Amino acid sequence: MLEYVTDADDPRLTDYTRLRDVELRKSLEASRGLFLAEGEKVIRRAIGAGYPIRSVLTTRRWLTALEDVLGDALVYVVSDEVMARIVGFQVHRGALASMERVALPSVESLMKGNARRLLVLEDLVDHSNVGAIFRSAAALGVDGILLSPRCADPLYRRAVKVSMGAVFSIPYARMDNWFDGLSQVREAGFQTLALTPDQAAIPMDAVKLGDRVALLLGAEGDGLSSHWLEEADQAVCIPMSATAMAVGVDSLNVVAAAAIACHGLMRSAELPR
Repeated sequence: MLEYVTDADDPRLTDYTRLRDVELRKSLEASRGLFLAEGEKVIRRAIGAGYPIRSVLTTRRWLTALEDVLGDALVYVVSDEVMARIVGFQVHRGALASMERVALPSVESLMKGNARRLLVLEDLVDHSNVGAIFRSAAALGVDGILLSPRCADPLYRRAVKVSMGAVFSIPYARMDNWFDGLSQVREAGFQTLALTPDQAAIPMDAVKLGDRVALLLGAEGDGLSSHWLEEADQAVCIPMSATAMAVGVDSLNVVAAAAIACHGLMRSAELPR
């Protein structure tokens, strides 16, 4: 159903307003049970993953590109100028969709299935980093992701955009108990490996991987908490160049480290790709 809108302050468009106000958006999206998908490819992936459409906001020239997947969804059509005024920036991919959230699986159900390789993210608060890690994990075949209670929302617009919709293709669950969260993972039969920049730890490629392995990644800057480092079965590292370390380059950012570690996590020839 098409509705043409000419006023950026039209109350029908409140799902899409003030997208740069992170705290407001987090509160609004949580209270309304929605998230935003930006761009044709990401919208298609969200729909394909089964998320119901609340509405779509697009310009005339992008409408045709999405017609085959929108069905009878409510579509607000605006000019480029009105679009820029509504969202506060230039939407280069031409369309936004307000999608209904669905219930997350429980931590227990995510670990009960056939999952053999998991990532566990502790307190990563940057949405772009979370999105990029989801993209690497999905691309390299990781089975699922567990989030600590304070991790950023994978369905926040920036995370979805950076992941290119990979957040829709890999199952994830959120812990409700940070302190005892790792004991729950171990009780499910997972070997827990804590990734650290400490070069005294065992290199990731030298670790004997068990049948079920959970790799722990810590927050930007500080890394894993001392509690999770102590709770893990083993600390592992990505070896750094001695030359680089001599000039002060002693670690990778969390996104690059996650991609390399995911590759190492999936190295076993017995794992299906």
